[in-house]
Parts: sequence; structure tokens; C-alpha cells
Amino acid sequence: MDKNLKRMATMHRMQMTGLELFYRQGYYNTSIDDILKSLDLSKGAFYYHFQSKEEFFISIVQNLVFRKVYSMLIEPVEGKNNPLHAIEVCLDDALETAEHNHMDFGFVLANFMNEFNGRNPEIMKYLTDICKVWEVNLVTALQRGKTDGFVERHIDSEGVAAYIISSYFGIRTLMVGGNRKMMRYHYIQQLRNYFRSLSPVVIA
Repeated sequence: MDKNLKRMATMHRMQMTGLELFYRQGYYNTSIDDILKSLDLSKGAFYYHFQSKEEFFISIVQNLVFRKVYSMLIEPVEGKNNPLHAIEVCLDDALETAEHNHMDFGFVLANFMNEFNGRNPEIMKYLTDICKVWEVNLVTALQRGKTDGFVERHIDSEGVAAYIISSYFGIRTLMVGGNRKMMRYHYIQQLRNYFRSLSPVVIA
């Protein structure tokens, strides 16, 4: 058991370091030697755990990237009464975290999707699956919001979900080279205005 725990701890350390390198430099600009140097590992030790750089990256996507996206953008919306308010708060919190991250290179999922699109269909499938889980969560929340009276019944939930995801991808990319605080403020203000148009009109 101790041996298994040690192996799991080693793999987790490798994945955490690998994610940091891939996020900062990109997958194709990061070599096995870069990974080994950062981890102070031999090639034999690396290949004991993973057969290739691709397998290593897939393990990172499955274990770390999915967990990061789920905890940051999916879990905070699940089970909330007013989905529009929950989504707004969730995105604002995520953008606030990015705003104060001085080593920000953009949204990790979006970065990897851009890098692998048209270059590696297998890895791309793992990344798009994460995006689909996020989309399904948003659609489910919006549909529940219709039933509970927080969202207009005629609203296209799939269309709104696609807009939310694509707009978040975009603002995170723009924040990398711009005034992050101002961009976050403007984005949330416009998102709030958009969400008001999706809510039922209350007549006093």
C-alpha cells in the first residue's frame, strides 16, 4: 500500500509540474527533457509511469484540467436557485482569480483547445469533452431556471450556454495582454445586462 501511495504521489507531482510547463510554454514547445529537468527525474523514471509525452498530457487533462474547470466553473452553479445569478457570480469569481494572477497565460482549457485544434484529434476529444460537460451543466441550470421562473421560457438554453462559454474564452484571452481589472469590470457589467434580458419581466 505504501508503495502505491508513493507512486501516486510521484505521478501527482509529475502532473502538477507538467501542467505548469504546458500552460506556460505550450505542449509542442515543451520537451520531455524540459519536464525531466523541472522534476529532476531520469528518463527511465518518467517512462516507468508514462509511455509517452502524449499519454502524460492526457493524464493531466483527465486529472487536473477537468478538476480545475469543474471546481471553478461547474460546481458553483450546480443546484443554485437562480442560475443567471449563480453563473454571473461564478464567472466573476473566476475572473477575479485571473485578475490577481500575475503569471496569467489565459484560460487553460481554451489555450489547449486552440493549440491542439487540427493537430491532434485524440487529445482534442478529451478537451472538448470537458467543454461539453460544462455546456450540459449550463443548459441544465438554465432549463431548471425556466421551470422555477428565473429564466424566460422562450430562451434557447443551448444558445445561451454557447454564448457564455465562448464569451468567457474570449475575455480570458484578452485579459492576458490588457487591463485585467477594467476588462473584468466591463465584461461582468455587460453580462449582467444580457442576463437581465433573459429574465421574466416583472410588472409592479
